[in-house]
Amino acid sequence: QVQLVESGGELVQAGGSLRLSCAASGRTFSMYHMGWFRQAPGKEREFVAAISWARSSTRYADSVKGRFTISKDNAKNTVYLQMNSLKPEDTAAYYCAAGTTYMGVAQWGAKSSYNYWGQGTQVTVSS
Repeated sequence: QVQLVESGGELVQAGGSLRLSCAASGRTFSMYHMGWFRQAPGKEREFVAAISWARSSTRYADSVKGRFTISKDNAKNTVYLQMNSLKPEDTAAYYCAAGTTYMGVAQWGAKSSYNYWGQGTQVTVSS
């Protein structure tokens, strides 16, 4: 089992920045990749960014490229999402996820590539 706990979500003005954190515990050695997804009210949960747990590969949704950066600290079992130039459309609950089955980078955008999920942290961007 892997447990994931997100933090860092809050209310921020458009153009501002936030850094989300996701602390993993349990069988972290079994993780292959970790990702961030988000879900706005009335919408499907969508992929934001993902990173390899053992290597440096990353992947981003087109909507956040150039604004968001995913990173990790293996020693702390923590993944981060640095969000800059935030827009009102970035408002959503942000979820951290971990996959314990090897998947190629091309598959990281699918929710089915992850088998552990956190409870989410709310990000609200005001205009």
